[in-house]
Amino acid sequence: MARLARFCPVDIPQHIIQRGNNRQVCFNSREDLAAYAYWLKEFSFKYQVEIHAWVCMTNHVHLLVTPRVQSAVSKLMQSLGRQYVQYFNKTYQRSGTLWEGRYKSCIVQTSEYLLQCYRYIELNPVRAGIVANPSEFAWSSYRANALGKSSLLITPHNEYLQLGKTPEERQLQYRELFRFHLEPNEVDNIRKSVNQGLALGGDRFKQEVEINLKRRITPLRVGRKSGSKMGSE
Repeated sequence: MARLARFCPVDIPQHIIQRGNNRQVCFNSREDLAAYAYWLKEFSFKYQVEIHAWVCMTNHVHLLVTPRVQSAVSKLMQSLGRQYVQYFNKTYQRSGTLWEGRYKSCIVQTSEYLLQCYRYIELNPVRAGIVANPSEFAWSSYRANALGKSSLLITPHNEYLQLGKTPEERQLQYRELFRFHLEPNEVDNIRKSVNQGLALGGDRFKQEVEINLKRRITPLRVGRKSGSKMGSE
């Protein structure tokens, strides 16, 4: 399937994943993770991208973000990628690429699907068998969103803020969301959406985006020509 062109509408959340080239290790130490988190914060402020949820695994990264200006996500990921590769190559006396080409992303519908994406990202270490509970994993946003740990990196989305009137209420309700894991079909839907650059949301949301922004965010139907008005690669 041909990849869709990069799509970055302002004020619509996006789920981003960036993998190491050939799934190679990108983080060898706590210092590596701290360096990446530092530059993620720096460039997210610079390019006006709000970070709602994140996780750094050994060979890939997930982010849930909202860009507030045009082309903000692309600028963030390009600057972050270059800075971290320079650091990584210098630290480990290596050269060449680190990341798997361009990052993958999809837009996310706010209602219902946004908090589902929060959970998908922060449960990544649990699905990988690294920890039994997301609170045990330091390199994610779970402790900030669920336990109230101070974080300059995180900007709560309005959907998260609606969980309660006080921080304590929101954190309690957020933890309740993690009592059960995502259903397999929900996990598959999120993975398919981000890997194919589609949209994570309901049919009406997808239709409205395609009509208003004139951009295809759903798979082509069988037999549909690639030169359709919605555009394709």
